[in-house]
Amino acid sequence: MATFVLIPGAGGQASYWHRLVPELTARGHEAIAVGLPAGDDSAGLPEYADVVADSIGGRGDVVLVAQSMGGFTAPLVCERVPVRLLVLLNAMVPVPGESGGQWWATTGYREAHPEEMDVERDFFHDLPPGVRAELLREGEPQQSGTPFEQPWPLEKWPEVPTRFVQGRDDRFFPLEFQRRVVRERLGLELDEVPGGHLAALSRPRELADLLASWC
Repeated sequence: MATFVLIPGAGGQASYWHRLVPELTARGHEAIAVGLPAGDDSAGLPEYADVVADSIGGRGDVVLVAQSMGGFTAPLVCERVPVRLLVLLNAMVPVPGESGGQWWATTGYREAHPEEMDVERDFFHDLPPGVRAELLREGEPQQSGTPFEQPWPLEKWPEVPTRFVQGRDDRFFPLEFQRRVVRERLGLELDEVPGGHLAALSRPRELADLLASWC
């Protein structure tokens, strides 16, 4: 049995994982959805990593799964606690000294996605109607700019086995853009799953199948 520790993206909501958690537990694994202090201007990347590490505690056989902006936090966690496998899901991949705010320009993101962000087009397009309605009721979560302003503090990627999972229907981080970034920055080929940027909400069963196949 593996312990899947799930790090959300911007907004820091543990509820993002509420459809994936039961799929993983049904396959015999433990799943911990972490909430981050995203609305707190005093909390940055080190504080986010501390929250995740505290959630892990003394558990072993940890598979760390990081969504989107969580790609900046997850490698820091690997420096604090033992992690068997790091999985990046539709994630931002940082390089040493780069801030989250700089990432958009240094990766050439605007060439791949020249339009301004549109929630309906970029995030909600493949969600089941009930899930979409629930997100609209909750409203947009707060996200402090603090972690986007801080340079990524590691000198290199941690020496932890790493996989990258990309939704082939992601409109916010397009597939071919991510394929190039992952090759350049991690030297990896990505694994594709159906679904968009919020794949854990739109296609939790297929995502759980892939994650569980690595355990």
